[in-house]
Amino acid sequence: MPAETSKMPKLKTKSGAKKRFKITGTGKVLYAQAGKRHGMIKRTNKQIRNLRGTSVMFKSDGDNIIKYFLPNG
Repeated sequence: MPAETSKMPKLKTKSGAKKRFKITGTGKVLYAQAGKRHGMIKRTNKQIRNLRGTSVMFKSDGDNIIKYFLPNG
């Protein structure tokens, strides 16, 4: 039986981040726009329309998300 060498612990993905972000094939980070969960009556139709869908995060912020929260992609 070979002697066990000490290994660094595995890097775990933050479970909150995997629900909120998606990494594209080119390495960019997609996120859902904030501000559309409740209180739609007081928002204008233009605001509601512009909050639809997903957005691409700025590169520096996206790099931090990948490094700290989604290390395994």
